[in-house]
Amino acid sequence: MTEPLILQVRARAGLDETRQALTDPKALNAWLGEHSTVDLPATYEFWGRYIPEGDAPHQRVVGYDGNTLTLGWTLDGVETTTEISLIAEGDESTVIRVAQSHFDFAEALSGSTIRGVLQTFWSLALANLVDHLEGRELTTRPDFTSAEFTGEALIDAPVAQVYASLTESEKASAWFGFPIGIEPFAGGRFAMGGFDAGPGATVVEVVDGRAMSVDWGPNGISHWELAESEGKTRLTFVMSGFDESNPPYGAWLGWLSGVAGLRRFNELKDWQVWVA
Repeated sequence: MTEPLILQVRARAGLDETRQALTDPKALNAWLGEHSTVDLPATYEFWGRYIPEGDAPHQRVVGYDGNTLTLGWTLDGVETTTEISLIAEGDESTVIRVAQSHFDFAEALSGSTIRGVLQTFWSLALANLVDHLEGRELTTRPDFTSAEFTGEALIDAPVAQVYASLTESEKASAWFGFPIGIEPFAGGRFAMGGFDAGPGATVVEVVDGRAMSVDWGPNGISHWELAESEGKTRLTFVMSGFDESNPPYGAWLGWLSGVAGLRRFNELKDWQVWVA
């Protein structure tokens, strides 16, 4: 078995407030699933269209001590282990740590099992948990019952600033948390991992200052555009042209979690939430 996937974020909220957001069904439905049932230490379930294989709850409590919740979560017929821990950093700061078993990057790339979405699923969920705790608007959640990938976000920054953060390699690498090489012109490269990592995807259309489309091969074409909205920027985005019998949910979740970072990068001085 591979080593567990570890993700950590920091929220500007105290331990008790963070625990409440993690264990109150109404809060849980706001940032994680569509439905939930919580009666700890016996029951912790979440399901619905925002959850992979969310037709019914597939979680069971393995352990809970107030600060660490361990779940058995069955996905594609295999019980994975999810451990969520809360670590206090004073009265107004808490680190939230997720350790998730049964994640394989090769499966994420191939789409051979729904477990391949676990990294990007938890990345978006944790970003939304932090924004929920800090009173910020949440990022679009995925609909695992649909092959229609669309969304939007309102960013409190000028259009030119947001455009630069989407098209300049250094800025995009900062908010996405991974090296990205971008040549912002038709026929240019969009290289996850940077230009030295390989040819990458192909930029197929650019409207200077407003929009870009990128061809990701089997994962389809992503398109985003910007519009001014009362001094803010409205970002709309869509992904299409993929095999609808096996939608690239992992890639879509990766973009959505990136949008959460993009918003923070443009709106907040202390925008980073991820903890090494």
